Amino acid sequence: MTGSGAHDDSGDRTPVVWLDGSIVDAAAASLHWSDHGITVGDGVFETIELRRGAPFALRRHLDRLERSCSGLRIDPPPRHEVAGAVDAVRAAWGTAPGRLRITVTSGPGPMGSERGPGGPTVLVSATSMVVRTGPTDVVTVPFTRNEHGALAGLKTTSYAENVLALRIAAEAGASEAIFANTAGMLCEGTGSNVFAGIDGRLVTPTLSSGCLAGVTRALLLEALERSGEPAVEAAIPIGEWQQVEEAFLVSTGRHVQPIRRIDGVELAACPGPLTRTAARIWSDTYSHASDP
Repeated sequence: MTGSGAHDDSGDRTPVVWLDGSIVDAAAASLHWSDHGITVGDGVFETIELRRGAPFALRRHLDRLERSCSGLRIDPPPRHEVAGAVDAVRAAWGTAPGRLRITVTSGPGPMGSERGPGGPTVLVSATSMVVRTGPTDVVTVPFTRNEHGALAGLKTTSYAENVLALRIAAEAGASEAIFANTAGMLCEGTGSNVFAGIDGRLVTPTLSSGCLAGVTRALLLEALERSGEPAVEAAIPIGEWQQVEEAFLVSTGRHVQPIRRIDGVELAACPGPLTRTAARIWSDTYSHASDP
């Protein structure tokens, strides 16, 4: 593979797992056989970078977790309970770099789409992660995001489409797959937001494109604005995607990662000047921050 995003090195050390009230043996942790998170993909999640034992931008991730729960009409677990689980997991994990994931499903239910009467399942885990910021390649997949769909803008566990798209990308030697929306506009990656250099300015799709309101995306936009180097939120026709001057991906596991090739077409600059500026501003603003 010519490049990659966040790399999960969970085999390097034992994961830490908290499930429905306490830390449990990672090798023995299990969900109920009828949990809707595994039978119908009915759940939401957040992935958070662990920096020196501290979860980065935790408040923003918990805010989005609750928005995603609301969008799926899942009663969110009380925030203090989730925060307590996060504290327990990060304490057990220590200060090594890592990936903390919070997953909330609608809980056990019937073998159909209707939900059961019980409460949600809450799972918090920590595994190793290496943030990848080196140049990478992407491919555009032929199927689209539905910007008008019920799941648009929600971070749900209904990820089969992303899994398929990433398999297509991997087969092409790329680390990320890029979606257009039904209007033919650039939308997002499977787990990343996209920025592009167009006519000398930095542009990223609007949230109305159907892309996820990424935490890294929001933080970078804010930092760029404060630094006097603002990006523009605008529609980008997918037909112009291969012709952009430069581009990069942003996410928890990528930070600011320059794109080298789009669908096999090498970009004019990698990293380009706008990408280098964005990476510098990100590093200057957030390298030592914990809860921006």
